[in-house]
Amino acid sequence: MATIDKRGIVHGTAGSVIYREYRGKNIIQGKAKRFKQTEKTIRSATEFGLSSSAAAVIRNAFESVYFFKDGTAAYRSTQMVYRSILNNVSGKKGKRDLHDGNLSLMNGLDFNANSKLHEVLQMSHSVSKSFEGLVSVTLGSLNTQTDIKRPKGASGAYMKYRIRLMLVAFNFREEYYENLGFQDVDLEGYQTSEGQMITFKEKVPEDCLALVSMSLMLYSTIKQTNESVLLNRKEFSPCAIIGAFQSENPSDYPIKAVDRQPLNYPGREKKIIEMFYKGNLLMLGLDSKFGKQATAGAKAVKSKQLISDILIGKRVSFKKG
Repeated sequence: MATIDKRGIVHGTAGSVIYREYRGKNIIQGKAKRFKQTEKTIRSATEFGLSSSAAAVIRNAFESVYFFKDGTAAYRSTQMVYRSILNNVSGKKGKRDLHDGNLSLMNGLDFNANSKLHEVLQMSHSVSKSFEGLVSVTLGSLNTQTDIKRPKGASGAYMKYRIRLMLVAFNFREEYYENLGFQDVDLEGYQTSEGQMITFKEKVPEDCLALVSMSLMLYSTIKQTNESVLLNRKEFSPCAIIGAFQSENPSDYPIKAVDRQPLNYPGREKKIIEMFYKGNLLMLGLDSKFGKQATAGAKAVKSKQLISDILIGKRVSFKKG
C-alpha cells in the first residue's frame, strides 16, 4: 500500500508500481519481474562474470604502471576480455577462460582513455616472443619535441620522460600471476633517440599467458634538490597493453577450489602473487548444476522407457544398476 507523507511524497507500492524518495524527489519505478533463465543465459552470465573477474586481476597487476585509470576502465577491460573469450580457439560457453581466448584482441587496451597511449606517444613498436620464452619489444625512433603530446602548459624543454615496459605472466587456472620485470627508457628535454630492441630477462612459464604494457611517465625537476616530481595525473597517465601471448601448455581446469601453495613453485615462491579470481568457482558451479540436471534427465528418460516396456508386455529386469 502506498502512503503520502506531510511533504506530499508518496511511499510504498501500488499495484506494480513502487514509490520512494531520493534527495527530496519522488521516484517511481516498476517492480522487477522474475523470469526463468535458460541454460544458455546462465552460461552467458557466468562467462561475463568470469570476464569481469579476470579483467579486475589484469588491472590490479598493472596498477603500478598506469597510476591513474579513468572511470570506464573496468567496463572497457571487461568487454575486451569478454570478446577475447567469445572469439576463443577452444572450449564451449561456460567452460572456457582467457587461456582459450584470442589474446590479440587484448592489444590496445588503454587503462586511461583520457590519454590514450597511441595518441600521446607517436612511436612505432612491435612485440615478439622467442622459442625459448623470452619477450622482446622493438621500439622505433623518437623525437621528444614532436612525437610526444604533453599536457597543456607543460614545457618539454625542462622535462624528463620515462617509457616503461612491463611484462606479467598469468595463470588463471592456478590463480596466480607473476611480475616478470620491467624495462625503462629514460629521455630528457628535447632529444632524439634511435630505434632499439629491449628483451626481458625472465622467461614466460609455459603454463602462463603473458601481457606486455607500455606506459609514459613525465617528471619535472626541482632545481634546489635535483629531485624529480611525477606529473602524471588522472587527466594524463597513458598506459596500454601492447603485446599478448597465449600459454603454450596451459594448466588443466581445476576440479575443486584452488588451494595455491607457494611451495608448489620451487624457486619462484616469492614471485608468485595470488589473484583474487572467481572464474574457476563460477565454472565449477556450472558443472555442479548442469551435471545434476543431466543425471536427473537421464534417470527420467530411463524411467519412461521402463514404463513403456511394461505397457507393451516386454520382459523387464529390476536388478540394481
